[in-house]
Order: sequence, then C-alpha cells, then structure tokens
Amino acid sequence: MRQTLLTAVAATTLVTATGAAPALAVSASPEKAPLFNGSVYAIAYRGGTVYVGGSFTSVAWGGRTYDRARLAAFDASSGSLLAWAPAANSVVRALAVSGSSVYAGGSFTRISGSSRDSLARIDAVSGAVGTFSHRVTGAPYALAVGNGRLYAGGSFTAVDGSTRRNAAAFSLSSGALDGGWRPSADDAVHALAVTGGRVYLGGAFHKVNGVSRTLRIAAVSPAGGAVDRGFLPTAPAQVNAVTTDSAGVYVATGGQGGRAIAYTTGGSMRWQRVFDGDATAVASLGGTIYVGGHFDRACTTASNGAHGTCTDGSYSRVKLAAISAGGALTGWAPQANGVIGVRTLVVDHNRGALGAGGDFTTIAGQNRKRYASFD
Repeated sequence: MRQTLLTAVAATTLVTATGAAPALAVSASPEKAPLFNGSVYAIAYRGGTVYVGGSFTSVAWGGRTYDRARLAAFDASSGSLLAWAPAANSVVRALAVSGSSVYAGGSFTRISGSSRDSLARIDAVSGAVGTFSHRVTGAPYALAVGNGRLYAGGSFTAVDGSTRRNAAAFSLSSGALDGGWRPSADDAVHALAVTGGRVYLGGAFHKVNGVSRTLRIAAVSPAGGAVDRGFLPTAPAQVNAVTTDSAGVYVATGGQGGRAIAYTTGGSMRWQRVFDGDATAVASLGGTIYVGGHFDRACTTASNGAHGTCTDGSYSRVKLAAISAGGALTGWAPQANGVIGVRTLVVDHNRGALGAGGDFTTIAGQNRKRYASFD
C-alpha cells in the first residue's frame, strides 16, 4: 500500500529501507542491445524503435561493427540495429520525439552534411534532415515535447539573435522560435519535464525570472514562461534530471553525495535518498523511481561526509538504484561499472521498460557497452 504523504517535519527525514521488498517494475537483468564505442547521453523511444545520441562513432551488433556518428536507432524488442544513420559532427546531448520527427540537441554544427547549429529535426524513418534550423548562442543540454512545442534548456544566451537565457521553445507545427515563451534562468538549465500545466526546469541556476525560491528547480507556465508560485521548493545542489508522475515531481542532484528527492506538486518534500556520488538520472515507472549516476552506495540516512561518504551505514548500489513510491530503497541492484556510470534513464512506455545510457561497459556482469534495457 502506498504510504501517505509525510508531514512537513518528517519530510526532511530519510526513509530507510524496510525488510519487506516493494514490488519492482522491471527486471535487474538487462536485455540484449547494441554495443557503443563511446558515451550515450540521450535516449528516446518511438513505438518499437529506440533512438540514441552521444559521442560514439560506431555500434556493434550481431558480430559486426557499423559506422554511426553520434546518432543511431535499433529495434526495442530484439536489439537489431536499424539503417537509420544521420551523422552528427559532434556530441548529441539530448533527444525528443514528436510524431515522425526526432529532435536532436548538442554541440554539433552539421548533421549529414547539412549545417545545423546545435539543434536539428530528423525524419524518424528515413533519417533525412528537416528544414528546422536555428542559430543558438551556446549549447542545449535538454529537450522536451509538449503543449505543441519543443522546449530546450541549456547554457545559451540567444536563439536567432533573440535573447533567451538558458531556455527557449519552438513551435512543433512551424518550427519557429516561440516569441512568447521566454523564462530567464541565471545559469544553465540541465533538465526539463513537461506536463499539461507546467514546464519544470532543473539545473545550476539560482533564480528564474528573478523570483526567489527558484533555486535549481522551478516550474513555469507552458505558454508564457511565468514562474508558477505554487511550486517553490529549493534543491540542495545542481539538479541533473527531473521527471514527474501522478504522485509528484522527482529530481536527481549532485553535491556532497547525490540525492534523489521527491516533491509534491505543491513543492513540499515527500522523501529523499542520499548516495555517495552524484545522481544524474531519474525515471518513474510503475510506481517505482529509478535513479542512475556516479554513486556506488546508497546511504541509510541523510548524513554523509567528505566526498559524499555515507556515515551511518549504506547498501551497495553501483550506479543504479530503485526507490518505492514511499521512499524505501528496493532490492533492485543491477550493478553497473565505470567511474561516470549512468548518464540518462528513460522509460519506454510502449513496452513498460527502462533504458539506461552512459559510460558503463558492463551491467550485472554482462557486456552492455553504454546502453542497457530492463524489461
């Protein structure tokens, strides 16, 4: 049974793991998948297809190696690599899908020979580069689709010469820069999550639109970008990822040891879990919250010391962990390797699966270079 919301006083207390293991939404054993020779930064799903972006230049599948310049696609069920192969000349850091289009963001200047400054629209089937083209003074780190718009967050000061402080939006129908949506964040936006009534921003900023209590996490209106003062929590460190579900809002943070924090839609903290390294990714599936990052252990309390070391005991959770709806650490522990570990977690709603991307090369002792799927 889902626990009731914590009181304001109890909300600052870490919820410890219990003897009764909460139900898990996915297996801890990864499915077969292609192997990437460089980092995977972004994952997006469209029907039965997985799209990935990153710094890789080749992908191995079925005993063969194929050239794939920082963008690739494969079948979600079988893992079979698809012919879709637009080529980016530098890192792809974000992906979003809308209809028959895949939107890419990153530090590239060309896609398949076409000049594209940090943003591109690519046909989801043919891989052809669309006419969507803008000049970005800086770089986008996050993309999200909703409310008829493509939202972008990152570290940039202008789009097409028009001032945009780390956040911008574009019409999905025309591709034009949205002149009305212009929230102003005073530092980088690293994460976005979109609902019908809000766009959540997470990052390194101290204020959005000059409003107090928008420290590193804020909600703005989907049309104009005004700060929603009904959601004014403050995050303890840089927010690296944000997601939502029917119960509330979840963030993954860095800092002295990383944290996964659950908020109500009103901005009150529901629970938090602390790790001995940065939490960089968060996803919600079937009532379970999945967290990825650089960490090796999940702390039993909110107390940690130098370099994030857990001071009151810990559980082994190498780069991946799962938390129940009430904040209890579950037994899900696939154990990924590497220093950077997991960079992104994305839910495949079509299959009820979870995709992980990053710098790992093994998960659960199996060869899974930089991408893994859990069903």
